[in-house]
Amino acid sequence: MQLSEAENPVVTILRLIESRLRVVKDDGGLASVLCSQANYDRELLKDYDAQITVSKTSEPCQAQKHTLDGKLRRRIYSLRATIVTIDKPSPSADVGRVMRDKVLEQLLLIIPENRNLPYRTIYNFYPLDSTSATHKAYDATGTGELEPSNVSLAELPNVEYSALWGSDDVRHSESANGNGEFAFMLFRFKIGSKGGESRNEPRKQCLKRVLLSFEGYGVASQGNGVTLKVWNNLSGVWEDAQSGSSGTDQTISSILIENLTNYVDSDGFLYLMARTANPSDGVSPATLHCDFVQATVDVRGITFCDIHTYRDVDVTDVKPFLYKEEIQIVAWLFESIAIS
Repeated sequence: MQLSEAENPVVTILRLIESRLRVVKDDGGLASVLCSQANYDRELLKDYDAQITVSKTSEPCQAQKHTLDGKLRRRIYSLRATIVTIDKPSPSADVGRVMRDKVLEQLLLIIPENRNLPYRTIYNFYPLDSTSATHKAYDATGTGELEPSNVSLAELPNVEYSALWGSDDVRHSESANGNGEFAFMLFRFKIGSKGGESRNEPRKQCLKRVLLSFEGYGVASQGNGVTLKVWNNLSGVWEDAQSGSSGTDQTISSILIENLTNYVDSDGFLYLMARTANPSDGVSPATLHCDFVQATVDVRGITFCDIHTYRDVDVTDVKPFLYKEEIQIVAWLFESIAIS
């Protein structure tokens, strides 16, 4: 691995935290937590329950040789994650110190549990709905495969989004009744800029592997099953067809390893299409059922991270008080160096 192909370790840690963080408030609702590279901004906390920032510390990055010829090296980074909360007047808000401790407990679970897979991000639709600006879900019927920009694709209503949240036998369904028509679903995943990146291109170049999984089934008079395809943004065609023939729930997967940048557009979107394996005969419908869908994305970057130390650093000489926690994280990656 050349360092120029690796994702910034700060971005990787932010992505790890943001994609897995689930903080439940005392009233049972999910806390809104901002994850960013930027410094603490008191104004932002008006709209969020907490803020997490990640940055490099003043400790120098270490480079260690792991072979006598120096071709294999390990880069060790020292990173700092800072949690900031305040007491808020809203009756549904937790006390600032309580919220800080809840976020801390989440980080003390997320980072150690994923210490050997910090480069892996799992994207699904929980807890999104139609207001999402990242992942989107659509359905349609038609006799031919539809491009992602086709106006016939209708976005799912909020109640149907919730059917995609988990593998729980609560399914979203779409039926085609016309002769020769298939039932389609389109899933858009945002795997581009996130966690402080200003452009999508660096993220695309760091992609190592993408696993797309669909759990569900299709039924039609001519045969059951589902066909999956991925949109090649470069050539403008659906590719990598994968299929199943079950009339009950099964998981069908598509694994992308080569030419990954071809599947991500300039906005950082990747599109997965599912359709019934067979069309309607005009008498019996062709129906597509989806229980759960997700994308698992691996990037080239740090291969290990863990918490080194953490401490309270509350600021009580201002009002409202700032409840802060500083967490030092150690991370590293291995790289191959060309020796002339």
